[in-house]
Amino acid sequence: MAPVVTGQAASARRNLWLGALVAALAALPFLADLAGQPAMTSLATRIVILAIAAASLNLALGYGGLVSFGHAAWYGIGGYVVGVLYRHYVSGDPFLGLSVGTDQLLVTLPLAALVSGLFAAVFGALALRTSGVQFIMITLAFAQMIFFFFVALKAYGGDDGLIVRRRNSLPFLDTRDAATFYWVCLTLAVGWFAFMGRLVRSRFGAVLAGVRQSERRMAAIGVRTYPYKLAAFVISGMGAGLAGALMANHARFVSPDMMHWTQSGELMIMVILGGAGTLLGPAAGAAVLILLETQLAALTEHWQIVLGPLLVLMILFTRGGLSGLARLVRGGRDG
Repeated sequence: MAPVVTGQAASARRNLWLGALVAALAALPFLADLAGQPAMTSLATRIVILAIAAASLNLALGYGGLVSFGHAAWYGIGGYVVGVLYRHYVSGDPFLGLSVGTDQLLVTLPLAALVSGLFAAVFGALALRTSGVQFIMITLAFAQMIFFFFVALKAYGGDDGLIVRRRNSLPFLDTRDAATFYWVCLTLAVGWFAFMGRLVRSRFGAVLAGVRQSERRMAAIGVRTYPYKLAAFVISGMGAGLAGALMANHARFVSPDMMHWTQSGELMIMVILGGAGTLLGPAAGAAVLILLETQLAALTEHWQIVLGPLLVLMILFTRGGLSGLARLVRGGRDG
């Protein structure tokens, strides 16, 4: 009975810490106003949105071992769903001859996740028939195809992108208020991470972990790995689309730069920095990377020269990223 009690105690302690973390994050806009730094709310909103995107990539990369350099494509598609529908809402023109646009968040967010998931399903069904370097290069090629398609799409701004003059509306809430929109993003992030937690602890997550460790072994015991990998790739794409839609609302702008391969690389850095294959690691990686970029950019215009070596050192000397460092510190304290 002792191990059960210990496990329950550890779970209760973990839930307590998570509850305290969420409460602290919820209080951030009030603390930012008290400190005379209201811009911190906007920065925190950006971190929360990118944490969703990084966590979605982590499902494919960290848990499934699928190194995708095309994740930003789904992120950008989610943003363009918001931008295109808003443009048709303002102009009143029908979209694809079927209906007018919309500025309702309850419509645009699910639609962005759905469209991104459909694109991920189509491209993933082809890319997942390869592995290793071939898979990496195919995902990169697909993403760049989509990037250049939107660059050439002059009807929706081309390389200049689209302006979303007002954030999408939400019943009973003023999404134009920075604090309110931050709480909306935080609520969605908590829900997404809770979903990720349930998913990776399920049978699906166990099979995915087995695929990452040895796909041949899983196939040898009779598991058809392809459907699991495709499902992970699609769910990952839907999460990225959700994040892209939120970012389009936050920045009130969307452009092809959202789906450039460098954006995929940035999301991958967040996952690796925070700890691939851990639940909250990508969120920590997103927070540290964005805060480092912000602080260094305020000090020098050549901040990338400083950021690069810092990231290399952090990854080299924190095995398993920030999550590995936290385990090391916790282990030393317990010892």
